[in-house]
Amino acid sequence: MPAGMKPLEKFLKKQTTALTRAGGFVGGVADKAGGTGASRRRASLSRVVPFFRETSPESGQAREVFTLLDDFMLTHPIFLAADRLQQVLLQDGAERKQAVLTVAFRYLDTYRELLQEEGERSNSFPKSSDEEKESRKKQVRPLFRHFRRIDACLQPREAFRGSDEFCRVYTPDHSYVTIRSRLSCRVGEILALVKEKLQYSEDQPVLPGKLILVAVTSAGKAVFRPSDEAVFTTLGVNTHLFACEPSELDSLLPLPEEIHWTPGDSKLHDMSAEEVANQLVVFDWELFSCVHEQVEFVCYVFHGEQSCWRPLNLELVLQRCSEVQHWVATEILQCQSLPKRIQLLRKFIKIAACKQQQDLLSFLAVVLGLDNPAVSRLRLTWEQGLPGKFRKQFQQFESIADPSRNHKSYRDLITSLRPPLIPFTPLLLKLTFLHESCKTFHGELVNFEKMLQHKVAEMVRNIRRYRSSQLIDTEMSPSHLQTKAYVRQLQVIDNQNLLFDMSCKLEPKDT
Repeated sequence: MPAGMKPLEKFLKKQTTALTRAGGFVGGVADKAGGTGASRRRASLSRVVPFFRETSPESGQAREVFTLLDDFMLTHPIFLAADRLQQVLLQDGAERKQAVLTVAFRYLDTYRELLQEEGERSNSFPKSSDEEKESRKKQVRPLFRHFRRIDACLQPREAFRGSDEFCRVYTPDHSYVTIRSRLSCRVGEILALVKEKLQYSEDQPVLPGKLILVAVTSAGKAVFRPSDEAVFTTLGVNTHLFACEPSELDSLLPLPEEIHWTPGDSKLHDMSAEEVANQLVVFDWELFSCVHEQVEFVCYVFHGEQSCWRPLNLELVLQRCSEVQHWVATEILQCQSLPKRIQLLRKFIKIAACKQQQDLLSFLAVVLGLDNPAVSRLRLTWEQGLPGKFRKQFQQFESIADPSRNHKSYRDLITSLRPPLIPFTPLLLKLTFLHESCKTFHGELVNFEKMLQHKVAEMVRNIRRYRSSQLIDTEMSPSHLQTKAYVRQLQVIDNQNLLFDMSCKLEPKDT
């Protein structure tokens, strides 16, 4: 036990250690206790709560206590499964009713939205008027990421809660069927829906046999297992799902738009940089607001595919970051005219200034897109055409994206900003390295410092703070609808080899 630890921290550490000895941890830690010994060592969470209640609410110690309680509630899925936590509360309910209820209501406040997905019984819990309004806001809207429709993309993005969505699944001849499926469903269920659709299709001359589900891109293919879940939200920017028989796997080809590009003028020439930046901020804010702060970040970092809750909304935020990066490179490299390419470069640097609107997600995504090797090698475009003022401004942006000293420039910037803001989400997830480099368990003990001493819970509290108020007004005039639709349906090339070939055609290597 570290020297100088405060009595309160020692007390909570003792309770957490006892909980680990009771077994039931995520990751398969063995239950080594048994019989009456297990009963003696079983930790009672209700012992923690009276300690909170005995402290004066005005005292500094009380604030410290409730911070630690918040730490435990935010991070318990890492080392204590939810069902095990509930069992402990039930076992102590008869003796310490008030204490157990205090913990239970805190748990309910933290995970209410996810508990509502488990069944209709959660509807009996009382809701405040504010919660009812928020619940109505988060009704699921169809996923049209693979089912393009302008009127749908203009609707505000809502959080995915496991309900049905419309999705496309292609066949080897590039025709497709549209199925309605839960985003979290297994591959086997998706294939059953596809097979049913194909059986009633007039264009299907032969009844389909055994089907497999394949993700196809210009870079290759990946075959899913029947037990895989939530595959729709894990697809890359230009990845499409194909259903085929195993014998047809080698004949699958990417869709034409993935491997062919058409030179031409960009629609961006007709849009103002300010309006495009505004629409990027609005869409990024909608996506970021949909992420469940407690569960999705924690499960993504520590559990990965083993998590009982799939971080669907967080995965879409990460996909959006990649999409914006490739969009920047695609738009510039498709432009054949040098003067117009310089105009696009200037416009993207202006768009990157959306950091002034506190959208660091799109800001760094645009900067990284301009730093793409296929774009940065365009010497004529950068040196001969771009004014020095823009080059200097972009150098300042690059310094913020500098990863040296553990991204110190970025950390200094985000510390200087006041909420609300949109962080560069991939950097938040660098806690993965902390997790991978330190053991979670040692024998029957849990690494309490790693779990509760500020690291994970502090990240979650920062996310709360970033979203403490509305970032930008989403109301807009009808004249901006075209820009909104464009920003939400970016057409990109994500094949780096193809992007580099396009770059070499614009400015050959010997120039």
